Amino acid sequence: MTNEDLKSLITQHVSEAVFEEGQFLNAIVDGSKAFSLLKSIRENPETEFDYLFCQSGVDWKEFFYVVYHLSSKKHKHTLVIKAKITDRVNPRIESVAGIWKTAEMNELEIFDLFGIKFNNHPNLRRLFLDDTWGFPLRKDYTDDVNIVSL
Repeated sequence: MTNEDLKSLITQHVSEAVFEEGQFLNAIVDGSKAFSLLKSIRENPETEFDYLFCQSGVDWKEFFYVVYHLSSKKHKHTLVIKAKITDRVNPRIESVAGIWKTAEMNELEIFDLFGIKFNNHPNLRRLFLDDTWGFPLRKDYTDDVNIVSL
């Protein structure tokens, strides 16, 4: 599938998707629509994105991204989906651990460091830090005790 084909397919699911082209095609979608899109492109025989090779969180001060780097071993194409979350007080998104098993650990790390909660995650918990830490990779994080700030 070409990037234009992928854009067309994604737009069928999320009409307001925004695209960026770089090393990989990037699609920016609302976080509330990301799960259905991701499930669809995993199950669709034309795309068959069977490999989640990276999942990460990004804080842009006004909003968060959960970023999914996907690849299809069968079709040899790669795609990046950026799910935008605008709620900074209670950021939530659906877990994709049921779609790609590798997401289970990635989502624990994102939750621990950014505070983004993954609905329906099989065991959402702090991975590295205890509850006294807050979320150290957020742009607004301050730590008066350990003198860590961004």
